[in-house]
Amino acid sequence: MLSTILSAFTVAEIRKKLAFTAMILALYRVGSYIPVPGIDIDAVEASNQFEGDSILGLLNTFSGGGLSRIALFALGIMPYITASIILQLLTVVVPSLEKLQKEGEVGQQRITQYTRYLTVGLAFAQSIGYVFLFRSSENGGAPIIPQFDVPHVFLIVLSLTAGTILLMWMGELITQRGIGNGISLMIFASIVSGLPQGVQGWVTNSDQVFKVMFPFIALAVVASICFIQEGQRRIPVQYAKRVIGRRMSGGGMTYLPLRVNMAGVIPVIFAASIMAFPPTIGQLINTPGARSVANFFSPNNAPYLIGESIMIIVFTYFYTAVTFNPVDQAENLKKYGGFIPGVRPGRPTAEFLDRILARLTFPGALYLAAVAALPTILIAQTSANFFFGGTSLLIVVGVALDTMKQLEAQLMMRNYEGFLK
Repeated sequence: MLSTILSAFTVAEIRKKLAFTAMILALYRVGSYIPVPGIDIDAVEASNQFEGDSILGLLNTFSGGGLSRIALFALGIMPYITASIILQLLTVVVPSLEKLQKEGEVGQQRITQYTRYLTVGLAFAQSIGYVFLFRSSENGGAPIIPQFDVPHVFLIVLSLTAGTILLMWMGELITQRGIGNGISLMIFASIVSGLPQGVQGWVTNSDQVFKVMFPFIALAVVASICFIQEGQRRIPVQYAKRVIGRRMSGGGMTYLPLRVNMAGVIPVIFAASIMAFPPTIGQLINTPGARSVANFFSPNNAPYLIGESIMIIVFTYFYTAVTFNPVDQAENLKKYGGFIPGVRPGRPTAEFLDRILARLTFPGALYLAAVAALPTILIAQTSANFFFGGTSLLIVVGVALDTMKQLEAQLMMRNYEGFLK
């Protein structure tokens, strides 16, 4: 693996892409420390509302600490992810969006444009909510927003929204000119930036059993994630030979790979976003009943973990159905002269693929829910101040594997050995 990394740096094109990706991620981390205008920095530092196991602590993790500093990139890239997931889900129920999706690159560009518009609206709405949340969480100290009037509130909201738009543009730049998916890499960088704090929490923890067992637990979770993420069912596909002019072409045997977890980490991110909504609203209203709701849906409490697990399972099935259509796959195989041995082309092939996909999705959905919940339960039982729970590990490992695959593809084009054997 080390020789492969060194080989990657010997190729000028890949070296430029890696340098460009690293530069954009570094700018993203710098922007997470630049405070927005109109806030009291000392009051922000004195506030402890982002500490502990509150929902703000979880959202702060996804923003790389920018939310606790009320920085320019405090919202992170989550509004864009939420908007893209909403648009993907709407393609199933809105005929016009489904038609655009089938129009190829032109239709995809139109859907991407709609995603950007929705991102701006979500970011603007979240910015307003956070401004009122910061005002209601002063805890008797100095006000975080000294001058709470329309001009200053509008300036803060505009700054936070502009930060999200800038992040969206930077993520698309990484996807186009760098290595990997830019949006996913930004979430990866946000979570990994909390690694030193997590290691400090592990070292300073008073539970000696936890100190000894935690590295083995983390290693087992990472190994299981890698094993399931790479697991796939290979459906054999035979292509008939065709005579074109005087030449015979085609034929041969290949396979159709169906992954155990075809949805990736999207269901986990979407479930975490949905489950963060009730406690966030509860803290925003700031009444005794609302605070009770926020505490009830705290990320380490059983209601939050149960609700997140159920949503992960539901979204895994739904997102898999959106991204993989057995009918379309069967029609494409039939169009190009391919068939599955022992299965008739057309509708029987679609039913066969649908049956196999349902059997694969069930363990994949259970795996996502278990990995998202079990590490959090184990960490909570030890009272450790270590927020690298299952959701974060799923995102980090999944993004790392996808990025390695893209780098491997770049290397294989130049006859270098890849990462994955």
